[in-house]
Amino acid sequence: MSQLHLQVLEPFVIKQVVDEALQVLENPGVRVHHEGALDLLEAAGALVNRNTQVARIPAPLVEMALKTAPAQFLLYSLDGKPIITYGSNTTYFDPGSAAVTILDHATGRQRAPLTGDLVQFVKLVETLQHLDAQSTAFICQDVPPQMGDLYRLYVALNYMKKPIVTGAFTRAGWNVMWELLSVVAGSGERLEERPLAIFDICPSPPLLWSELTCQNLMDCAARRVPAELVSMPLAGVAAPVTLLGSVVQHTAENLSGLVIHQQTRAGAPIVWGGAPAVTDMRHGSTPMGDPATWLIDLATVEVGRYLGLPTHTYMGSTDGKMLDMQAGAESMGGVLLAILAGASMVSGVGMIDFLRCQSLEKLIVDAELIGYARRFGSGMTIREDTLGLDQLQTNPHQADFLERTHTRDWFAKELYLPSPVVDRGSLEQWEMAGGMAAHQRAHDLIPRLLKKYQPNGVPAEVRRELYAIVLRTARQWGLDHLPKLEEEENA
Repeated sequence: MSQLHLQVLEPFVIKQVVDEALQVLENPGVRVHHEGALDLLEAAGALVNRNTQVARIPAPLVEMALKTAPAQFLLYSLDGKPIITYGSNTTYFDPGSAAVTILDHATGRQRAPLTGDLVQFVKLVETLQHLDAQSTAFICQDVPPQMGDLYRLYVALNYMKKPIVTGAFTRAGWNVMWELLSVVAGSGERLEERPLAIFDICPSPPLLWSELTCQNLMDCAARRVPAELVSMPLAGVAAPVTLLGSVVQHTAENLSGLVIHQQTRAGAPIVWGGAPAVTDMRHGSTPMGDPATWLIDLATVEVGRYLGLPTHTYMGSTDGKMLDMQAGAESMGGVLLAILAGASMVSGVGMIDFLRCQSLEKLIVDAELIGYARRFGSGMTIREDTLGLDQLQTNPHQADFLERTHTRDWFAKELYLPSPVVDRGSLEQWEMAGGMAAHQRAHDLIPRLLKKYQPNGVPAEVRRELYAIVLRTARQWGLDHLPKLEEEENA
């Protein structure tokens, strides 16, 4: 539990952000490209223009949604253990989803990811203690793109125990993904009782909900599958250029999604999340590692906490294209600030190049950064009745602390002791170990970590059922068999 906290917005500013967002929802309102969602909003009291598909949402409707949305809920592992408490004082991490490439260590270049890459990625996440959840990290290019969303979940379910952050690209994909999760959980009812996954749902900036995102949001609510709102205002392009202006837009977009969600099924679990960014006008890019992006991220977390909702943000990634000093600086800055802000879930570690690419090596290094940040965030603890008096009065003026039981009892709790990916030896020790940079040490750790991986215990008959479900969809797109997984190759 973090003891140190960072606040970037004063309470009166947060209140003004929410007040302005409520006014935006009434004028100009939000555009909703889904007739069913418009029906819900209109029946609840929103003013709906069917010609423009704009819904003007009154403040009482928002207040009702805030009252019914749960302040906390759990995500479970595949073996039924509660792992993540959204809305608690603990900050959790997952690697982020939907990268389109993977960084190839041998060449230093990005390439198309394949099934084997995702298998390795999922296994690594299972072995890294500072990563709390899996993600459908990237889109495998050895299956038709129309089934990319459900296929990556299928692969993950064969290897993961930790809960997973995912998302659907189509309504049909969402339904198949729910079916896969229900099979692993034992039934749809059991999945509702002990959810294994949370679905990211992204409105389109500014102030627009597409037919797909509305449907996914409503499907999640109807089945009580946790949903994570991921509003993405892009300051200066698809949102006001001022940071607080983007925070107002983020608030309005998420509040509108909250209303649609809770009108579908009151009390269904939902998270106040986002992936906002500023725009670097020199390059036309949206840097996730920019300090101004961090400020928007932290502000949106504070608004979510003010509203009494679990929170999420995208931090810990880098805009750099390789694992260099820029990657380290941007990743550490994001991870540390997210913990100090108290976000419930943080996505993005392991990612480079504006969230486009995943890196196995960065994933390992970032896990250590999380360990550093968690230790810093926990602050200083009073260990004994006196802070240092007893030790300084015992055998005074003698530098014998290394020999004392007191030192042996406490040093591992006071320090953060990293894995071998972090170099803390002497120059001679570093040279004898090969004189490698951190990303090379991380690469060399991959085989050792994969040897630690333990199968998730999903029964063979369940795996066959998962395969049959996905193959049924694959055949619709001309694929007669799925890429082989490791167990099948070794059989």
